[in-house]
Amino acid sequence: MSADQIAAQIQSTKSLCVSPSWLNAFLASSGQSQRNIPASALTKTALFRVLASDFRESLSTNSSSQLPVDIYDPNVQERRLQGPIPVQVLDIEDIGTSLWGQVEAIERIERGEAVRGREIVRTVAVGEDQEAQENGSGTNNGNSEAPNASGSSGYGPHRLILQDAAGTKAVAIEMQRIEGITLEKLAIGAKLVLRNATAARGMILLNPGCVDLLGGKIEALDKPWKEGRKARLLERITAMQDA
Repeated sequence: MSADQIAAQIQSTKSLCVSPSWLNAFLASSGQSQRNIPASALTKTALFRVLASDFRESLSTNSSSQLPVDIYDPNVQERRLQGPIPVQVLDIEDIGTSLWGQVEAIERIERGEAVRGREIVRTVAVGEDQEAQENGSGTNNGNSEAPNASGSSGYGPHRLILQDAAGTKAVAIEMQRIEGITLEKLAIGAKLVLRNATAARGMILLNPGCVDLLGGKIEALDKPWKEGRKARLLERITAMQDA
């Protein structure tokens, strides 16, 4: 399967215009083994690698697939971003939960606790009692209202920092609940495609009709972001107290 065919398939199904140089490097790294790989499998592998890459390296850029360079301008009352515009997530914040609430949720996770109604209960540690977990007889049987592994209820709304293939960054706000946008599910480096989104006063307004979630993540960004989240929240709390 040629590079042009793979690029065309990814473009038609995911609206991603893959850079020819990036795609040729991917095919070269596959070596002779790609001769024995079915075309569909090779395309899926290429897409997986794109979703795990930095869009600034893997995608071609043109004006119709980029954010306006002045997207952050608060003086622009409203504009339509026709797209499709592929972007990657650089940051996500649950603005529906207080900073202290997020820190406390993270600390409960660290202690192996969950919230059930008004009670705090111990959860079964990973590997502690696998059979009990599988049978639903452990202390956390799926009925508790526990925070997720990121220390958040996951309800949002969420504030995101997005970046396009040209490196332009923008703030985006979840105006309506979007399935898949939670601290637990959306990794740093995850990929989205924006279509007919509205930008107002320097912020992109997100709703289910203008966002396609493609998944993926950039491991080199995601891991340190998660590990440093509690410290960043505490720094913000301290700064607010000192102000």
